[in-house]
Amino acid sequence: MEAVRHDYQRPSFLRSLGGLDWAYAVLLAIGSGYAFQLYGDYMDVYEKGILFLIAAMFVGLGWFWKPIRILLPVVAVLSLFGIGQYHGDLARASQAFWLKYLFASQSAIMWMSALYVMATGGYWFGLATRSDFTNRVSAGITWSASVMGLVGLMVRWYESYLIGADVGHIPLSNLYEVFILFSIITALLYLYYEQHYQNRQMGAFVLPVISAAVAFLLWYTFGRDAQHIQPLVPALQSYWMKIHVPANFVGYGAFSLAAMVGVAYLLKSRGHLANRLPALEVLDDVMYKAIAIGFAFFTIATILGAMWAAEAWGGYWSWDPKETWALIVWLNYAAWLHIRLVKGLRGPMLAWWAVVGLVVTVFAFLGVNMFLSGLHSYGTL
Repeated sequence: MEAVRHDYQRPSFLRSLGGLDWAYAVLLAIGSGYAFQLYGDYMDVYEKGILFLIAAMFVGLGWFWKPIRILLPVVAVLSLFGIGQYHGDLARASQAFWLKYLFASQSAIMWMSALYVMATGGYWFGLATRSDFTNRVSAGITWSASVMGLVGLMVRWYESYLIGADVGHIPLSNLYEVFILFSIITALLYLYYEQHYQNRQMGAFVLPVISAAVAFLLWYTFGRDAQHIQPLVPALQSYWMKIHVPANFVGYGAFSLAAMVGVAYLLKSRGHLANRLPALEVLDDVMYKAIAIGFAFFTIATILGAMWAAEAWGGYWSWDPKETWALIVWLNYAAWLHIRLVKGLRGPMLAWWAVVGLVVTVFAFLGVNMFLSGLHSYGTL
């Protein structure tokens, strides 16, 4: 009865918030208002709604996960500093010291790439030597890489408007930009689970998928000159892009994280690195939660994509290759969750399924653009 009485008297979530929580919310509201004052004239009514919706979302996220309260102001300050160095002249990107070496979008993204690769090596060294210090340093490098990636995207957004008001757009429009977004989202998801489970050994498995994305990004940059900002094709000139693409890549990032944790699960279950990796129960729980989050966001993204298609092409669904493979990905993870939740299945089979699911997801994300054509041909290599 005492336990029941204690639970009954537990304060609500809002009542449990302290002064720092509300101060964070107020500062974020002020920051959103400042952004609106600076750039509101460039926004339509939908974009204004998206701005304040995202602000509310980050308030809730900051209440739930405290490091976001540090990440956001750091990114905001560095981004505004970088933007301020332009003085309205895009040519300064290769002339001004701070832009050329740190805060021009391409410079920041190169720093992001180098830091993620360094973090990958650090996590593996920490796993091999059982060095918690090395793993803590690697976590700090991963945070730094994520900051630089976000700063790069924010500054790139501004740079697009320096090219021309008719060119300016949110940097989520091509493979170059979404690979940056994928790397950042996957890293932040991992950092959340690292803190939540107080275990850094999973970084040796999750960071390699980010390094693989960075390798593609570097090839795409130097092999195809993909870093140049291009005007949006007509189909992408829509407010739907600003919500569909981020939701999609939360899904892709979560599915990738689950697959890499699945690899760790399979190795530990076979006795490899058994005394260096987290317990199988922890790995299973991370894998499940990542897929559940990814599935939720991927479902939202698919619905938003259908609504966008209706506006752009006159129909909610056209069995375009990208749509078909998105449905295959959705059905794959729906079946995975059904098997686990309804049938209670655990163990190596689901880990293998998560790993194979990443192959399916990569093809839907990248392979369709490389080998198939359709309404989404603007994303080709």
